[in-house]
Amino acid sequence: MTNEKFEIEINTLKNFFETYCHNKHGDQETKNITLEYKSNPFNIELSLCKECTESINYSFSRLQQCPHEIKPRCRKCPNPCYEKPQWKNMAKMMIYSAMKLSLSKVKNRLSNIFS
Repeated sequence: MTNEKFEIEINTLKNFFETYCHNKHGDQETKNITLEYKSNPFNIELSLCKECTESINYSFSRLQQCPHEIKPRCRKCPNPCYEKPQWKNMAKMMIYSAMKLSLSKVKNRLSNIFS
C-alpha cells in the first residue's frame, strides 16, 4: 500500500469513527496521535470517547500491518486480520457512519439547489 493510500484510509477511519462517536456517545476528548507507516509519520487529531479511541487504535494497528500491496476492502479480504468481535463492531459503526455521511451529502446538495 502506498503512503497516499494509507493516508486516505486513516482519514476515512477518522471520519467514520468521529461521526459515529459524536452521534452515539457523549464524552469525547481531543487527542493528537502520530502513526508511522513505511518510516513516514502521519499526524491525526481525533475527537473520540475512550471506547472509540481504543477501537480506532486497533483499526490503525491492523491497517499498519496489512500485508497486501493493493489493499482490498476488509469484508472481501481473503485473510482478514480483524478478530470476529472487533470486525462486528467495526461493521456496525461503518454502516451507521456511511448512512449518516451519505444523507448529509444529499442534504447539502438539495440545499444548494434550492438556495
